[in-house]
Amino acid sequence: MTARFPEARPRRLRTSPAMRQLVAETRVHPSDLILPLFVKEGASSPVPVSSMPGVVQHTRDSVRKAVNDAVSAGVGGVMLFGIPEVKDDRGSGADDPAGVVQRSLRDLSDEFGSDIVVMADLCLDEYTSHGHCGLLTKSGDVDNDATLERYASIAVAQAAAGVSVVAPSGMMDGQVAAIRSALDTAGYSNVAILAYAAKYASAFYGPFREAAESAPQFGDRAAYQQDPANVTEALREIRMDVAEGADMVMVKPGLAYLDIIVRAAAETDVPLSAYQVSGEYAMVEAAAANGWLDRERVILETLTSYRRAGARQILTYWAEEAARALR
Repeated sequence: MTARFPEARPRRLRTSPAMRQLVAETRVHPSDLILPLFVKEGASSPVPVSSMPGVVQHTRDSVRKAVNDAVSAGVGGVMLFGIPEVKDDRGSGADDPAGVVQRSLRDLSDEFGSDIVVMADLCLDEYTSHGHCGLLTKSGDVDNDATLERYASIAVAQAAAGVSVVAPSGMMDGQVAAIRSALDTAGYSNVAILAYAAKYASAFYGPFREAAESAPQFGDRAAYQQDPANVTEALREIRMDVAEGADMVMVKPGLAYLDIIVRAAAETDVPLSAYQVSGEYAMVEAAAANGWLDRERVILETLTSYRRAGARQILTYWAEEAARALR
């Protein structure tokens, strides 16, 4: 007589919140989260970003408070973006030792030390009068190699100010190699590089451009950011950045590119980050304000989807709030 085995019942493992937590396959930890912060030169008080409720352009004082709050919540890192008072065609404020990001980096390094990983975006679009990510040729195209020299100089300026991680986001060919060489030559070999290796030319960046005051004054960035239709090209970019010395790599945006995160996680052995960008944030906040969805559940669900896809770090404007909810 054949023995009859009891029927499997997966629902037994879903019967209570405690049971579901016990057997969860994917977890988001507060230390996985990185909080993007905007610091505005000359601001006397925080300036609200209209398209991103709850997000502000910080003063030097208020950004210190924001980082203190992030540390107390257990957030793993912060990413600084600077907004200078004066812009020019070279983005001179980006590597000025007295520039807004460099001054804030010194503040944060002195106050928080190793309590949190302090990162800085390394690009020129916030600093240039034309809003593009590099120097321009006479015909108005971005000059890749001339831009690499600027990126190298910015990296050294940020390192001198105390940054732990520089994050080149301009998608210039050879940017990681140029930055790594400059840092090593200047004696900053311990400064890590988080490369925006697969940054797509996305429509989800609109609110960010208000927050960073970085909208292009003409044209767009499709000539140097990734085509949303392409996967193989993104993976090639990631491999190139790792070969050039990237310590971490990023996919941006996240939610519409979870398939890229999955493929990238399978093909690289360095930490993989993903950016929950401004458009994702703004859509959820707008829908929640209209009562169309459960805001907190959606925040945690989307963050879980990033981790499930393979992202080990997540840049999100909800980092502090989510970290407190996850504790």
